[in-house]
Amino acid sequence: MSGSAHPGRRRYDVIVVGAGMAGSLVAKRLGDQGWRVLVLEAGTGTLDTWPGHLDALDTFASAVAKVPNSPYRPNAVAPSPDVLDVGGLPGGGYRAHGYLVQRGALPYNSDYLRASGGTGLHWLGLTPRMHPDDFTVRSRYGYGRDWPIGYDDLEAHYRAAERELGVAGDAAEQADAIGLPFPEDYVYPMREIPRSYLDDVLAARLDGHAVQEKPGSAHTTLRVVTTPHARNSTPHEDYDGGRGYRPVGAAGLPNYGERCVGNASCTPICPAQAKYTPLKTQAAWSRDVTLVTRAVVSRVLTTSGGRARGVEYQEYDDPAAPASVTRTAEADVVVLAAHAIENAKLLLVSQLATRSDQVGRNLMDHPVLLTWGLMNHPVGPFRGPGSTSGLEGFRTGAGRRTRAPFRIVIANWGWSWPAGSPGADVARLLGMGDDSAAPRGRGLFGAALREELGRGISRQFALQFEMEQEAEGRNRVTIDPLHRDLLGNPRPVVTYDLSDRVKRGMAAAKAVSDQIFGLLDAEDHTAYGPGPFAPGHFRFEGRDFVYQGAGHGAGTHVMGASRETSVVDQWQRCWDHPGLYAVGCGSMPSVGTANPSLTMAALALRSSERIHRELSELRRPLTVRTAHAPEVRP
Repeated sequence: MSGSAHPGRRRYDVIVVGAGMAGSLVAKRLGDQGWRVLVLEAGTGTLDTWPGHLDALDTFASAVAKVPNSPYRPNAVAPSPDVLDVGGLPGGGYRAHGYLVQRGALPYNSDYLRASGGTGLHWLGLTPRMHPDDFTVRSRYGYGRDWPIGYDDLEAHYRAAERELGVAGDAAEQADAIGLPFPEDYVYPMREIPRSYLDDVLAARLDGHAVQEKPGSAHTTLRVVTTPHARNSTPHEDYDGGRGYRPVGAAGLPNYGERCVGNASCTPICPAQAKYTPLKTQAAWSRDVTLVTRAVVSRVLTTSGGRARGVEYQEYDDPAAPASVTRTAEADVVVLAAHAIENAKLLLVSQLATRSDQVGRNLMDHPVLLTWGLMNHPVGPFRGPGSTSGLEGFRTGAGRRTRAPFRIVIANWGWSWPAGSPGADVARLLGMGDDSAAPRGRGLFGAALREELGRGISRQFALQFEMEQEAEGRNRVTIDPLHRDLLGNPRPVVTYDLSDRVKRGMAAAKAVSDQIFGLLDAEDHTAYGPGPFAPGHFRFEGRDFVYQGAGHGAGTHVMGASRETSVVDQWQRCWDHPGLYAVGCGSMPSVGTANPSLTMAALALRSSERIHRELSELRRPLTVRTAHAPEVRP
């Protein structure tokens, strides 16, 4: 069942809050095992049809700013934070409006999407695994938090997630270049996405060369490595012991979506539907899964003993009007899978899981430092996925003791992120921008414009340094009764900053970038300073920097080994409330440098196993005893 129809008073085995990646995977696993699952989604569900997909493409094409949420129509009742909600001030600092209330020294400059499919609709689709070192940063490197589980505990679930998402990659290359452990002879479900021409150019000039973060530090050897993707390529014939890989959708039909054909809009939307989205998992849900959209969960309900028993939610018809009906739904298990920020907000509103004082704390992202320049010949930007390869040598190692590690993403989309290309280039050459190369209204036109655009844009390239951010209690989500949405629910209040460890990582990243640009003989156009498009500007040790948000929110209901210091246990069960799970990136005690979606998916599948066992135990027949007979178990 899908849509906004009231599901009736039927009691469910499981209620899942949120129809994004984690929620969709949990619902599928439990539905496949025969459990009755109700999925409540705050946003709309129009994108799971072909007309809905075409409408999103048209909305994206007409949007002036091609930001992650631009294809998806605004929803005033269940609003989503947008990167356009935050702007910089001329002399430094930032101003914020929109859904998130910002109170930090620096802005939380990331977004997410409240709709069926969630942020998994607009993600880039990169699926690297975390490094084994990332699970033990406190004991190994002296900062942040350790996980209560390790890479080995998650490895089988990584493989399960790679199957569910249809990951394309080269496992042998990942093992050799990064040191990721895989089972012998393991291959990804699909063969790797081919490297871009830019990747090949950088590999030819960089592979085997060594760079230093600063004079006297250890050398790091550069190597361009392809990145795993959750997008369709060629199914690998050796997958699953030679049985191969065949994506399966509803009723055993081949999953929708063509193979990747190189459209340059993976973030925010793939026209060919080659990229995995949670809608593909939803298409394979069993009949035991019921989806209700336009249902904003406002409170988790518990028994007098603290066990989760259901939720209260507000059902609305019109995304532009606040009229709604409040309903309740009951189940033996409640799974919060809304988003790291939304899960924390819901726990805070419900006044649950408060023992450790960690709900909402430890908010993390991957702050991104961008560098950009011009190669000395055309490198073909704006072709293919946003990134097909990266430089992985800075993800771990002794440097982590003093500065944040980072992944270097090779960006195939020119200066689109740092400078708004190609639209900004057209405006500048037409004489329409403040930094125009010609007097206003007296720019280039016709053949001269095309020639100049071709000469500049074709040589553009950029690097994205994605920094690990450690868990800090001061970075947090809270609620304030003075700030509410149209339905009267508290909006998230975010307090955010960057530690000196992260800032030192950015300084090291810029030093590495300078050396890379030198090896490439590239013109460096990187420039940092305050301004309207630089809300993430700061000064550190006398130098200017600007960071961007990666949209990788994590840590707000952190997992741990003790109920006194964490919100959930290793299965993402709330310590304080039997039957209540908070799944997703919010459970992660550290984020390492890998895009977190694959790890989130693996954790969701692992938790699904524990939920299945819990429900099975609840349904187990009672032991029968008589006064004169031994114990009998049916």
